[in-house]
Amino acid sequence: MFRNKFLNLILLLSVVFVLGSCRGYQKLLKSSDYEQKYNKAIEYYEDKDYFKAQGLLEELRTIYRGTDKSEKIAYYFANCAYGLGEYSLSAYLLKDFVRQYPSSEHREDALFTAAYCYYLISPAPSLEQTYTEIAISEFQLFIERFPNSEKRQEAEEYIDLLQFRLETKAYNNAMLYYKIGDYKAANVALKNVIIDFPDTKYREDILFTLIKANFLLAENSIHEKRYERYKNTIDSYYNFIDNYPDSKKIKEAEKYYTNSLKYIEKKHGL
Repeated sequence: MFRNKFLNLILLLSVVFVLGSCRGYQKLLKSSDYEQKYNKAIEYYEDKDYFKAQGLLEELRTIYRGTDKSEKIAYYFANCAYGLGEYSLSAYLLKDFVRQYPSSEHREDALFTAAYCYYLISPAPSLEQTYTEIAISEFQLFIERFPNSEKRQEAEEYIDLLQFRLETKAYNNAMLYYKIGDYKAANVALKNVIIDFPDTKYREDILFTLIKANFLLAENSIHEKRYERYKNTIDSYYNFIDNYPDSKKIKEAEKYYTNSLKYIEKKHGL
């Protein structure tokens, strides 16, 4: 019984404290004591109470524009958006901060965080990749501006991860043509993946799939086009084994090669 009363008292005191705190914050928002607002905004920010800090800093941006406090306000305001998960807004504010304060001691961190914000909102490979491309561009800009930064390696690692998303999207799109039986389109799309991403992690599978795509295209072609397409299958096979002589898919590839070669030999009466 005593324990329940004690817990209820603690809960009641917590509610009273929260309500009192909210009323105090609302009163502060309406206050015209901007110095107090500034000090509390910094206090909230350092306590990671980004919501309250953001509410105060938004007004203070205008009040202290052109003063010695404006840089800190702008930087903290941009980071409040980041702390609240408003990554698109934070990226915009951080880039604007760098534009307004090009000599700031925070410019390196601001530019890196802006790029990282775009990384965080970069979607899965199945979705539209505009933010992925922007993130890559922003990290490249960071490396260009700060080539000796301690964060350079981290930026390069993020670029690799983002590039892989683009590779994956391009690869999945190309493979979709193959899966639906549009082997001609698959052939073009798969080759384009290698052109656009010569070091792609999907290279072995792409070269192997080109063998199958060419073979199945030949199998489903009219008589006049089969010779050329079986020949393309053989060329794809040689390209594959030249690049991956120890591949686990060699035996399967040889089947497409052998069947294509039989047609070519028969065509020439061999």
